[in-house]
Parts: sequence; structure tokens; C-alpha cells
Amino acid sequence: MIRLILAQGMLGLNNGVFYAMLSLGLAVIFGLLNVVNFAHGALYMLGAFLALILYSYAGAWVGLDALHIGFWPALIIAPLLVACFGMLIERFMLRRLYKLDPIYSLLLTFGVTLVLQGLFINFFNASGTPYPGMPESLRGVVNLGFMMFPKYRLFVIIFSIVVCFVVWYMIERTRIGSRLRAGTENPELVKAFGINVPLMVMLTFGFGTGLAGLAGVLAAPIYSVSPLMGANLIIVIFAVVVIGGMGSIAGAVVTGFSLGLVEGITKVFYAPAANTVIFLLMVIILLVRPNGLFGRQG
Repeated sequence: MIRLILAQGMLGLNNGVFYAMLSLGLAVIFGLLNVVNFAHGALYMLGAFLALILYSYAGAWVGLDALHIGFWPALIIAPLLVACFGMLIERFMLRRLYKLDPIYSLLLTFGVTLVLQGLFINFFNASGTPYPGMPESLRGVVNLGFMMFPKYRLFVIIFSIVVCFVVWYMIERTRIGSRLRAGTENPELVKAFGINVPLMVMLTFGFGTGLAGLAGVLAAPIYSVSPLMGANLIIVIFAVVVIGGMGSIAGAVVTGFSLGLVEGITKVFYAPAANTVIFLLMVIILLVRPNGLFGRQG
């Protein structure tokens, strides 16, 4: 029984890393910019598709059918492209809505989601396409003592933990992070010190969306790359952010990993509840602590 719980916990943690990475990007955008980015799931999907396109189609576009841009370059290129796309969304769409009710930015990003999903459904298989570019060094399994675990999934867990810690440290413990927080709380004062606040906001939004793209690249070798892969996940991610506390960086990371574990272990005792346990916890947390586990009171 203990071995089964540990095995399901590891599998749940593998889901939890994506909950943590995506909710981290969402928390960065909401916590620093006060924008509810409903397109976050679609940008996660975009990152996965960019990895697939780089591997399967980029060579043909330049007349070199044998050329494949593999996983490691895609791990850098795809998040940067998604970040650039996110900055364009902020610069030419969201910036016009900052003085309006936040519901307008929510509706706009929801519209961006529908557009992206529609485009990829038209050009790719809606049921999903396997990503063939997993590195040879990450194929196979490792013996954890209580189970044989895929090398790639173990890499994803370790890599995601490192990324989440670095992002948290950068925002909470460095001068760059303090400037970001100051720029959103008192932009006029920050402008007086010669800092370009609109540029800083655009880069912050791009950074948050780039995290979604990075999660998409990491997910591509595990799940089928599908136009709806983000839509299936975004509601869970919002639940994670609400439980952790809207805008809380630490809350997003800790809650993402924890709920992945809870979801995995729930399958041991009552598998049908695994898909709803996160939402049950969200309801309980909202009743007991409306600001979330790590959210600021008042």
C-alpha cells in the first residue's frame, strides 16, 4: 500500500509541476499587473505546438527536410517566441483596457484563446499529435526503489522546481523584483526615477506568458500536442491560483505542487474523486480563508 501511495504521489507530482509552472506565470501577471489572463492555457498550448513545429516542419520550410530543431533548442526558442507574442498582446490590446473594469481584459484574453484554438484546429489534428523529439539522454526509466519512473518525467520535476525557485527569488528577493512591484503599486513615483514603466509592464507580461510557453515545451513529450490541451487545464490552474492566493508567487508554486500530490494520492483511495478534489478544496478554502492560503488578508 505504501509503495502504491508513493508511486501515485510521484505521478501526481508530475502533474503538479505543470500546475505550479502555469499558476506561477498566471500569478506573476495578476500579482504585478492585476490582469486576469484567460489566454494562459492557450499560450501553454502555443509553446507545445512551437516545439512540435520546430522539430517536424522548420527544416522543410528552409528546404532541408532532414533538419530537425530538437528539444533542447526548443526549450529556449519556443518560450521566447511565446513571450514576444505575449508582449504584443499587452502592447497593442491590453494596454488600451487598463483604465477599464478588469472584466474587459478577461474577455479580451478569452477571445485570444478562442482565436488561437481555432487556428490550430484548422491546421492540426484536434485529437492530438505526438511530439517525436524527446532527447535520447532522457529516454528510459530510473529505479526509485518503489517504482520504475521515466527519466524524462523526473527531469521535468527537477527542472520545474529549479525554475519556480529562481522566479520566486528574482521577484521577491532582488532589486529587479522590487522595481517591478513598485512600478505596479506606484507607477508615477517610479517614473520620477527615470524607469520606463510601460516597457517594464510589457516585459513582465511577456515573462509570465513565456513561463506558459516553457511549460508547454516540457509537456510536449509527455502529452499529445493538441489545440485543446490548454483549455483542459486552465480551469484547474485558476483553481490552484485561487487556493494559493491571487497574485501570490509562493502560493502558486507551493499549491501547484501540493495539489498535484493530493490529486495523485486520491486515485489510490477513490479514483473517481481525483478529477474533482481540487475544486472541492477550492470551495473549502474560499469559505474558510477567502484570500487563499498565502493571500494577504484585507
